[in-house]
Amino acid sequence: MRFILTGGQVHDATQAIPLLTGIKATHVLGDKGYDSNQIVRFIQQQEAIAVIPPRSNRTTPREYDRELYKQRNLIERAFNKSKQWRRIATRYDWRSFYFMAGLHLASALTWSS
Repeated sequence: MRFILTGGQVHDATQAIPLLTGIKATHVLGDKGYDSNQIVRFIQQQEAIAVIPPRSNRTTPREYDRELYKQRNLIERAFNKSKQWRRIATRYDWRSFYFMAGLHLASALTWSS
């Protein structure tokens, strides 16, 4: 499990490649926000299959496994469980070091059960 902390105005997709670097996977699931040529190309270079639906403005839509994509809801549920921790949901800590420590603790306790 990896976390990268950014400013609140930074889009998640900018951190996709750093998060995926060094991880061996057969498939990478993501929503339409991660459908960029750069991210999909990186996933393919890692010898994995991108299970990311194409954006509606793509001129040539890419194929993806719709059944496997449905399992993405498990990831969403895991993140929603971590948001039950008030300190995480409201970004209570002002210092990033304390926030990351709380995030790791909440994740370990939430996802170990």
